[in-house]
Amino acid sequence: MTLTIRRVYHIAAFSWYAFVVKNLAAKDGEQLPPGIFVYGGPWKYLTFLNLLLQMLFFGVAALSDLQAGNKAESTLNRCKDLLFSVFAFPVGTFVVVLFWTIFAYDRELVYPATIDTFFPPWMNHAMHTLVLPFLLGEVVVQPHIYPQTKHALQALGGVGAAYLFWIIWVYLSVGIWVYPLLAHFSTPGLVGLFFFNMSVVVLLYLLGNKLNSRFWSKDVTSGGH
Repeated sequence: MTLTIRRVYHIAAFSWYAFVVKNLAAKDGEQLPPGIFVYGGPWKYLTFLNLLLQMLFFGVAALSDLQAGNKAESTLNRCKDLLFSVFAFPVGTFVVVLFWTIFAYDRELVYPATIDTFFPPWMNHAMHTLVLPFLLGEVVVQPHIYPQTKHALQALGGVGAAYLFWIIWVYLSVGIWVYPLLAHFSTPGLVGLFFFNMSVVVLLYLLGNKLNSRFWSKDVTSGGH
């Protein structure tokens, strides 16, 4: 894939996410359904944090494209590979898969119908659908060097635990679960849900590694296990 195509793709993706984040952040302070932006605003939602993650990744990727060819091993390039392989692909794919799975079962558990009044359909799909095509496009546009699996899983586990503590803190502070679904679980159930979700994220990390290796088998070498 030519450098020009990569540059256009990365700049376009970054611009799109910047546009979505700006529109979503503008909703903070409006008259929204009870509990939506109470305590922590949009920062308590994995969907919003994922949008920031995707915007950060594509921004770093766009900057990396501007480097000369002999700087392929630069810190910026390594940061780009780390962001995509360990965080952007598995977390972004997880958000899409989990959201639409729960939405199909009972949308009130994750995205109550009252939200439709404030967030138009295009914004819902921008947050929960288009993330996946952008990530799959990145797999096609450019190869990525994956770190050692044990290091990647340690990083994913640390980020997952940090987010878990954050949503528990929100609940203890204002008595509202970030997602209505969580109110249906006991404490052991919440622990089990966390480990289940982390297992799915791990599988998605391995999937991303496999896709990267298959598509770019002659161009990139994985960091191994």
